Amino acid sequence: MTPPISLVRTALNAASLVAPGPAGRATFALFVRPLGRSRLRPEEEPLFAEARTGRLRVNGKSVVTYAWGDGARPVLLVHGWSSRASRLSAFVEALRAQGYSPVTFDAPGHGASEGRASNILEYRRIIRELHAEHGDFEAVVAHSFGVLAALFALRDGVRTGRFVGIGGVGRFDLLVEEFRAGWGLSDRTVRRLRRHVERTLFRGEPDIWQRLNATHAPAELDAPVLLFHDDTDDMVPLAHSRATAEAHGDRAHLIVTHGLGHRRILAAPEVVAETLRFVTEPVPVRGEAAAVHG
Repeated sequence: MTPPISLVRTALNAASLVAPGPAGRATFALFVRPLGRSRLRPEEEPLFAEARTGRLRVNGKSVVTYAWGDGARPVLLVHGWSSRASRLSAFVEALRAQGYSPVTFDAPGHGASEGRASNILEYRRIIRELHAEHGDFEAVVAHSFGVLAALFALRDGVRTGRFVGIGGVGRFDLLVEEFRAGWGLSDRTVRRLRRHVERTLFRGEPDIWQRLNATHAPAELDAPVLLFHDDTDDMVPLAHSRATAEAHGDRAHLIVTHGLGHRRILAAPEVVAETLRFVTEPVPVRGEAAAVHG
């Protein structure tokens, strides 16, 4: 463990004993900050050079948006935490080739957007604004934390014809658990963090830890659901997508892959092809499919 992490952990855990308010604020500030800023890869540059870029203003931060195509049949793509829009390039290219109009963005603190931090409310606001600009989406394709954020927005007025979730976080609590494990935080410090989330982001709103979950109020998403999850994913357990699929019942279809992990699954040709088939063909979905091996 590097000294900075050790020092931060010690300071936060100690502060939670003597100054719970400041400890909660400091822990929250760390919690909403991505783990580094991913760079645009050389192979992603040509596609994103062709995009129509736009900018949204979210909490004083400039958010970069990207769009391709003529605007007909828009499809929204939502990246995960500590990632960026360009990691979804394979889907952009495949959708554009079929006449769809992909739309995506770099969340605050990610990619080319400003800021050092973000949260699920900012993701929701961006998705809402893109929905207002481009109209109802033909489909939404999301990865990891983006699955949780996109479903949160889709239960709040954003409309889509199809939903695709890849390696999706199913419980907001998982983010807190991973953060706690990564920094070695005490139970008391985590309680301060949770309280700060409740009071700062969701003041006056009850049951937020349930309402943020991907399994919450599935009937509010009136669209077929296709989920992919790799059984070697070391970031998000497969159980999350299984629970999400079960919650959405007969409208959901889960494909379990093998050997693709949490990130390589985004470039897997079979995942991209199956996503495109799901988006373009009126095929009913049901249950869990056999594994696809990478």
